[in-house]
Amino acid sequence: MAEELVRMEHISKFYGRVQALRDITVGVRYQEIVGLLGDNGAGKSTLIKILSGVVQATSGEIFLHGRKADIRTTADAIASGIETIYQDSALVPQLSITRNLFLGREPIKGFRLFNRMDHALMDQAARALLLKVGVTKDIPPATAISALSGGERQAVAIARALYFDSELIILDEPTNNLGVAETRSVLNFVRNARDSGHSCILIAHNIHHVFQVVDRIVVLRHGTVVADDIDPRKTSIEEVERIITGPDAAEP
Repeated sequence: MAEELVRMEHISKFYGRVQALRDITVGVRYQEIVGLLGDNGAGKSTLIKILSGVVQATSGEIFLHGRKADIRTTADAIASGIETIYQDSALVPQLSITRNLFLGREPIKGFRLFNRMDHALMDQAARALLLKVGVTKDIPPATAISALSGGERQAVAIARALYFDSELIILDEPTNNLGVAETRSVLNFVRNARDSGHSCILIAHNIHHVFQVVDRIVVLRHGTVVADDIDPRKTSIEEVERIITGPDAAEP
């Protein structure tokens, strides 16, 4: 457990009589990008929701840095250094880049009864963060999220995770509905996050995107782990697709 940032052990989840996850044990090492793959209904989203505090497991345990963690809410996950970036970025379109970066965690200046948000500090940090994640366009921090492209929105979401020093960044379909150039930028963001000391879990339907960036692939099928140590440098896309669909899948 010592070399792992996070480990989920014997995780099971029931929704009524339906079992979504069956005794899953999986970990993420320090500065590692793990690709989490599987067909629709394989259990990927449920597993990620448990790790990010959206839902609670029926049974099983989560460990961070080798110590048992009690993650019951999204606030618990964030406090534990786990940030989740969904395909819609979970941003507020009407608010500015700056406000979205610091939403709920705004720096305050002034004395207790007269304190107010430190807009100058937030704007300065926003400009630096956008550059850090590769946004070279001079976009004013006051720009509303609704005025940004899909790739720029993902950049803001990733920048937020980096600023608050999240140790584990979970990306759920971050390249969905993006163009070629924006997809390339998002994948670069993921690589840069790892290189700057973060671990990542990447969920993506496009297996080609996964192969471009991850260090290891985990495959779920019918709520169980069927492979957890696939090296994309030593395995073909076709082989991984066969593992995803299973031995009983019909030949085309």
